Amino acid sequence: MKGIFITIEGPDGAGKTTVVKELNKMLVETSKMEVVVTREPGGIPISEKIRQIILDPENTEMDERTEALLYAAARRQHLVEKVLPALKEEKLVLCDRFIDSSVAYQGAARGIGEKEVYELNQFAIEGHLPDLTLYLDVPSEVGLERINKGRKAEELDRLDKEALPFHQKVRQSYLTLLKENPERIVLVDAKEDIEKVVKNCYDLIKEKYPAIF
Repeated sequence: MKGIFITIEGPDGAGKTTVVKELNKMLVETSKMEVVVTREPGGIPISEKIRQIILDPENTEMDERTEALLYAAARRQHLVEKVLPALKEEKLVLCDRFIDSSVAYQGAARGIGEKEVYELNQFAIEGHLPDLTLYLDVPSEVGLERINKGRKAEELDRLDKEALPFHQKVRQSYLTLLKENPERIVLVDAKEDIEKVVKNCYDLIKEKYPAIF
């Protein structure tokens, strides 16, 4: 048995963090594999420090390409220090965001170019794509409404504060990635109640990897 790398993707307000948390509980209880939960940017000390720089609302002068490079740098360190060792030990890695986020946010929404950002990140990941990506889809208006209702003003990061057109570009890019990678990316309707979203994600994992249960 080899390790399994599963990522959870989606626009802001899709509920990724909650889904990852609840999925982890279910997988720990029912899966034969040890589960490692992590996030991007972050997951390890170096990458968490880069995360603070990227998401700090005060860093308004950050150039788009600088932002993309910082994400790629955080991703590289996280991959070699945490993800790959866990996969080598035949664990199931459940990660909140990965390369698709960079393609959608920096490539599409920032206007750098989706192909360009993907190629930049290939240098960082050396072909190590997820085995399965669950894309939590929610209309941009709904996602922003959830963010504004669920977080205080001081809790909003640089990306949360972007206007609606930015978030619409992010979602459209995700939907394009979904069409281009049907063997890896699966859509999950995130407008549903969070309990149903979690169950749907769990069922998809169980369907794809029945041998680990």
